Amino acid sequence: MTAALCFGSISGMRALWEGRIQKHQEELKAEQEQRKKVAVGEISHLWENRVQLSKLKEKVCNEDGRLILRIEKEEWKTLPACLVKIQQLQEWQIHRTGLTIIPTFIANFTNLLVLDLSRNQISTIPREIGRLTKLRELLLSYNRISKVPVELGSCESLERLDLAVNRDISELPSQLSSLKHLFHLDLNMNQFISIPSVVLELPALEWLDMGSNKLQELPPNIDRMQSLQALWLQRNEISQLPDSIAGLRNLSTLVLSNNKMRGIPPCLQRLQNLRFVNFRDNPLELEVILSPCEEEAEDERELFGLQFMNKYIEMSLSSGDTGHPDAAQVGQS
Repeated sequence: MTAALCFGSISGMRALWEGRIQKHQEELKAEQEQRKKVAVGEISHLWENRVQLSKLKEKVCNEDGRLILRIEKEEWKTLPACLVKIQQLQEWQIHRTGLTIIPTFIANFTNLLVLDLSRNQISTIPREIGRLTKLRELLLSYNRISKVPVELGSCESLERLDLAVNRDISELPSQLSSLKHLFHLDLNMNQFISIPSVVLELPALEWLDMGSNKLQELPPNIDRMQSLQALWLQRNEISQLPDSIAGLRNLSTLVLSNNKMRGIPPCLQRLQNLRFVNFRDNPLELEVILSPCEEEAEDERELFGLQFMNKYIEMSLSSGDTGHPDAAQVGQS
């Protein structure tokens, strides 16, 4: 009885031991297979990165001593991480590629001077953009951006910012007042209901386009933009201008076409450097017909230009005591 019990115990132990060995061997085999898969995957990934890097290097050119990455009309919805191996790049020009994001590793490109990603599908500007302290131009028009990060204010060398035709931007962070060298700002075709106060604090701003927004009026302190030379306000809902606009001493271009202006304020005549104005397609109360010019092209240019403006103001002042007439003609038809 004792021998049978002992024999049974030994058989059970042997079966248990063999089972464990078999399980261990199966686990070892599975682990080896997994390692092979990982190794193959790593090799494949490494090879893919090399192929992508090689492809990207083919799109790098040297122009006037500046290294430029130029990609046009190819499908690159994302940019591979291997791009950081070309950190010496000074310009990115990537257009019409369907790019959906600006990679966070953009922070590694500290020598970048121009970042041109216009006409893509980008919806977000990463916070890492603030690391690009040498960046001079940021061109992101025709994308899907709705918010501008405060970190953009750290791009202290920025001279040109183009956010046109993103359609959903409605405000700018106050931190952008740090952009002391910004002279060109394009916010055309977005959702601004007023000129952001931070725009008035940009000391070097010379060119501002806020056309195709929802502006109803201009800020009363607009004369703070003493460097401004061109102001584009076409296709808004502006019905009148503040007298302070006459304080823009360097303004040479003023475009107010397709607004709700019913008159032209006399204060505009104090803008001594004004060379081009456009009041086309406004519900102006007075009808002004200028004397014909020798060249039709010149006549077309002047019709709603400086000559038109001065004639309108002259008529407006002369009829000021009795109110605006329904229609008036000056010169020959």
